[in-house]
Amino acid sequence: MDFLLNSLSKAFHLIIALDPELLGIVMLSFKVSGLAIIISAAAGLFITLALDLRDFTGKKVIVTMINTFMGLPPVVAGLTLYLILSRSGPLGFLNLLYTPSAMVIVQAILATPIIAGLSYAAVVSADPSLRFTAYTLGATPFQATVKIMKNVRYSVLASVLAGLGRILAEVGAVLIVGGNIAGYTRVMTTAIALEADKGDFELAVALGIILLLIAFALNGLLFYFQRKGK
Repeated sequence: MDFLLNSLSKAFHLIIALDPELLGIVMLSFKVSGLAIIISAAAGLFITLALDLRDFTGKKVIVTMINTFMGLPPVVAGLTLYLILSRSGPLGFLNLLYTPSAMVIVQAILATPIIAGLSYAAVVSADPSLRFTAYTLGATPFQATVKIMKNVRYSVLASVLAGLGRILAEVGAVLIVGGNIAGYTRVMTTAIALEADKGDFELAVALGIILLLIAFALNGLLFYFQRKGK
């Protein structure tokens, strides 16, 4: 019990004192995940728009694949991207392995299906009269879809937050492609795993507290947007 209380005390001290190492890890996490969520949100909403514009052969297959990839195991995504970016892989010449760019890519891969799947589900479950009214007023299929997406915007925002929550908590994929290099590719989740393994529980607990606070804030926003959507 004393060990736990001592670790918590030192962890809060690191947070209050704005420890440089702690701040560096947190800021890199926000930078990587921020870029990843911007890319995945743009890709996910584009996919939603493309799927809703018109019916085409294979549409159900694509929707099924998106729903399947919503549960894609992170280590599988990380391993696949590692093989692609490794020196012997097809994109090895880009030298992206063990860089923040590789971490952004793998996080975007994980978040895009979540945003696309949840956004598309919100669009197709919208009131059918919205599309009919838009067509009656002379809207094109593109304009009608955009109108529906605006109407379910809170559900769309909730899908983006769900994607952000997924990638902020990710450790396996970013560890495989990022390498957990101090001051370069070490983010909160990978740092927690490393510091706990080293026995430096103060930093690990401090980062864990910050992650819990972020998760609490994201879930609060997610609940708010879901209620607004209803």
